[in-house]
Amino acid sequence: MQDDDWMALSDPDITPVELEGVILTLRSAQLSAGPVVEDFERAFAHWLRRPHAVGVASGTLGACLALQAMGIGAGDEVITTGYAWHQIAHAITLVGAKPVLCDIDYWSGCIDPAKAAEKITPYTRAILGTNVNGHPADWAALRHLADAHGLRLIEDSTEAVGSRYQGQLVGSFGDVAIFDFSQPSALCSGQGGMVVTHDSALASEMAYLRERRIRDRSSVSIGSRVPWQASMSELDAAVGLAQLDRIDEILHKRKRVESWYHTEMQSFEGIKPPYLAEHIDEVHWMLYKVHLGKRFTGSARNQIIEDMDANNLECAVYCVPLHQQFHYQQMGYQRGQLPNTERIGDRSLVLPFHTHIDQDEVKYIVKTLKDASINVGAGAAIYL
Repeated sequence: MQDDDWMALSDPDITPVELEGVILTLRSAQLSAGPVVEDFERAFAHWLRRPHAVGVASGTLGACLALQAMGIGAGDEVITTGYAWHQIAHAITLVGAKPVLCDIDYWSGCIDPAKAAEKITPYTRAILGTNVNGHPADWAALRHLADAHGLRLIEDSTEAVGSRYQGQLVGSFGDVAIFDFSQPSALCSGQGGMVVTHDSALASEMAYLRERRIRDRSSVSIGSRVPWQASMSELDAAVGLAQLDRIDEILHKRKRVESWYHTEMQSFEGIKPPYLAEHIDEVHWMLYKVHLGKRFTGSARNQIIEDMDANNLECAVYCVPLHQQFHYQQMGYQRGQLPNTERIGDRSLVLPFHTHIDQDEVKYIVKTLKDASINVGAGAAIYL
């Protein structure tokens, strides 16, 4: 790579197909709340084999709509974890409910059903699980737990487009499942998201809460509930629809980059290899995540990220756990409460991962990572 090159964490796979969809939409008479959003909703629901999909402005707003449609708000508790891309978990606070953080499974990084069971109280209304960085959670165990206690099950699939669990695509398992199409999603429309469900009543309520449309002005029920301004634009839907049409191609190209990473990482001692649980059919990673060995501290990990940046490579902390963030500490959370979350959170980082990376660039990225790990003085660390 040249010194003036900058390798970003993500770079959307955009082709003339997406450009044509955007141009046609720009030439239309409607750029919001129009037919392209409806087409995208139908196509996405069909892809997941779920009857209902509601296009939204973001995954966060989709989660807010889902929680409100379920009647979850002030005085209610929702069990989730602090280890993920946090946009969906933030929705619990935004609707006035209380997020109850539980620890994760050490290997998958996903919510631990046994730990979640310990957090159930008379105020618990739902469990929100995340398919972390593409790896599906244990949805069979979570469904059993939710049904046993009469709880709603919410599936955060914002990080896992295309992954499969027990023969089904992620997004198939929750009472609702939430997707987000901003970077670094494999299906990237710039902004926007989707909420899918089998529950027609929930779908109808989320569509009502999403926005007030022109046709609603003559409705006798207008004003019965205050809607969010949470609709997806026609332009985002046009890109998303084209991306969905090409999703197998996009995921195939990303798998090729993943295989190059796996090959280069074989010679890197002390790195925890990507984990695939027995009940998982296929994982499509959102980003290429590296778990450093036990000799690495959080500060050493941060120094590695700075070294990578100095070499024109964007590298980032995968997750700063929620219970270590100021807002959640005001709720009483503090370091030491979630040991697995902290153990993984302190030593994980993500590397550039997208379809425009070639094999030589992967070699350069991994070599630079190895050099950076030596620079911080950690050496070859055994991962435990």
